[in-house]
Amino acid sequence: MHARLLLTNDDGINAAGLDALYRAVEPLAEVWVVAPEKNQTSMAHSVTIKSPVHIRKHDRPRWFSVDGTPADCAYLGVVHLMKDSRPTLLLSGINHGPNLGTDIVYSGTVAAAREGSLLGVPGIAISLATNRDFTFENAVTFVRQFVKTALAEGLGGQTVLNVNLPAPGPITEYEVTRLGRQTWEVSVREQQDENGQKHYWLGGADYTHPAEPGTDLTAVHDHNRASVTPLAVDLTSHTELDAIRAWRLEGCARKP
Repeated sequence: MHARLLLTNDDGINAAGLDALYRAVEPLAEVWVVAPEKNQTSMAHSVTIKSPVHIRKHDRPRWFSVDGTPADCAYLGVVHLMKDSRPTLLLSGINHGPNLGTDIVYSGTVAAAREGSLLGVPGIAISLATNRDFTFENAVTFVRQFVKTALAEGLGGQTVLNVNLPAPGPITEYEVTRLGRQTWEVSVREQQDENGQKHYWLGGADYTHPAEPGTDLTAVHDHNRASVTPLAVDLTSHTELDAIRAWRLEGCARKP
């Protein structure tokens, strides 16, 4: 069966990373693009349900933009625009910046890939792990080979892969990893506008991470390798189940 790919992102329809992703996979399959009209960074898995969204067709064949979130784009692409023949894979990216460790909680890039998996389409989120030099040519080479292999090997419909690419330089090594955990600089910056109205900027710009072998953070930052992390939709903390089951609430019976 001829492969069909659905591309989206959270940086918006005009992002250089999305164009790089298109160039990487266009030789491999029929490609559709459904991306946000504007930047939707850190929107996580927000879905628009209290107001309508609009789809705009672009001049490039099978390119569409949506005035909604990355998850909206994934949903509309799978359920509406490609409903007659669903995509083989959903690819989200190439993000302008890393999505490593606990960043995935906030990431619109990862959320779009996860939305695909919830709809039965395996998703791959791809990010360039830099905040400065957004040069995508080495990423294009790696992504083309990675997606070609994923199409050949096949992925289950519930699969979500989170891929982070080191920059700059050629990508010659990759590692299958687990999520690490970084510690972000915590801050709230108070400022005033020209009318004296206070406003606030949340969060710091830097983080640290422990050197833990096998994590995505260590692979990318300490070894200059691409990281490939399989993600699960199940957020249950299985290690806590027995401890919570041992609780006894007065006047309320716990069922086994």
